[in-house]
Amino acid sequence: MSEDAGSAMIRVKVNGEIREVPAGLTVGGLLDYFKVRKAAAVVEHNRIILKQRENDAVAVNEGDEIEIVRFVGGG
Repeated sequence: MSEDAGSAMIRVKVNGEIREVPAGLTVGGLLDYFKVRKAAAVVEHNRIILKQRENDAVAVNEGDEIEIVRFVGGG
């Protein structure tokens, strides 16, 4: 297989749905990829709830399970 490193994709489960995302992302990069506002989200990575400061240090790997909970305002 001779894919460019920049185009390699991995499969992860995001909010219960299998998704293909670029390889090499951190959790913070995944939030950017899905255009999720980081300040308004909490992430569970493989059943561990991450602190927001950890998002840019935790790598996303093939087969990971990620739950993204977004806070929305309203009344």
